[in-house]
Order: sequence, then structure tokens, then C-alpha cells
Amino acid sequence: MEFDILISFILATAALAISPGPDNIYVLMQSVTHGKKYGLATVFGLISGCIIHTSLLAFGVSAVIKNSETLYFIIKLFGAGYLLFLAYQVFKSSGSLTVTGTAVPKKSVAQLFKQGFIMNVLNPKVSMFFLAFFPGFLFSNTLNNVWQFYVLGFIFMAVSLVIFSAIAILAGFISNYLTTNNKIGWYLKWLQIFVFIGIAIIIML
Repeated sequence: MEFDILISFILATAALAISPGPDNIYVLMQSVTHGKKYGLATVFGLISGCIIHTSLLAFGVSAVIKNSETLYFIIKLFGAGYLLFLAYQVFKSSGSLTVTGTAVPKKSVAQLFKQGFIMNVLNPKVSMFFLAFFPGFLFSNTLNNVWQFYVLGFIFMAVSLVIFSAIAILAGFISNYLTTNNKIGWYLKWLQIFVFIGIAIIIML
């Protein structure tokens, strides 16, 4: 078992979770507008949805690896290319962050959990990202590939849960910081770019 690969995976996951995206911005806005309890409900819904994507990946890609090393290499090549495409999309974006809670409708805790779960499960981009991200971090030559994907999936969920929950709990401070520091969007933009490119390189090497 190669623990350095797992450490790299944890660091990459943390950097991605910190970088602004539709999920953590939505969590932030629910917490800013309605309170941390509502933000945390959204977090748990979003994270729970990752189980479905992990399962699809674990059984689908593991079967591919078992049957063809060539197809597995093609998957990794696709993954690296997709991550470079994401880096390019971020590069083209302005990098500005707009924080406003006026358009966030209030729902119950149960409704937000359900909505977060459905948002995640029905988002094909999550499956594509898992397919691009996970195969490059298989960490053992002896452990079954299905179990390795589940280990990576639960690490991804745990790290994201900690960071997203921190965003929900510290929503007021984070919101104030984003609105008073104009350069933070630029820094987070380039963090995303470097992380996507770095993961693409790791996957191919």
C-alpha cells in the first residue's frame, strides 16, 4: 500500500473542496441567509450523494481494469484531458466572487438534505469528475480495485464533509472576508488551475 498516493489524494481533495464551486457556494449562501443548521443539512445531502457515484465508478472501472489494461490507460488519458479542460475553463473565467443571499429560498432541514442529495446524484459532471480523478490514485497492488475505489470515495467524502461543514459553520466570517477582499477570487482561481493541472500530471505519471 502506497500511503504517499493517499496523502496526495487527500491534499488534492482538500484543495478542490476549498476552491469555490456551485456546491460550496450554495452551502455558504444557505448558512449566511438562514443559519448554519440549514447549511449543514445541505452539506450532508451533497456528501451522501457521492456514495452513488463512488459505487458506479468502483464496479464499472474495476471491471474495465480487470479486462483490459489498454482501456484503463484510455480512461486515465481521458481523465487527464478532462482535468486540463476544467483548468482551461477556470482560466477563462473572471475569478470574481459574488456573495449575495437574497435569492436563496428557505426550506426545511429535511428538504435541504434531500435537495443536496438529488443535486449531487443527478449531476453527470460529478460522475465524470470521479472518473477523471479517482483512477490515477489507486494505491495498492494487492487490495481489490473495488475496495480501493470505495476507500478513495470515503476519503473524498470525509475531507469534503469537514471543509464544507467548516464553510457552513463559519459562513458569516467567510462571507465578510470574500466581500472585503477583492483579490481572494483571483487566488482561488489560480489554486483551482494548479490543482487541476497537478492532478492531470499525477494521473498520467
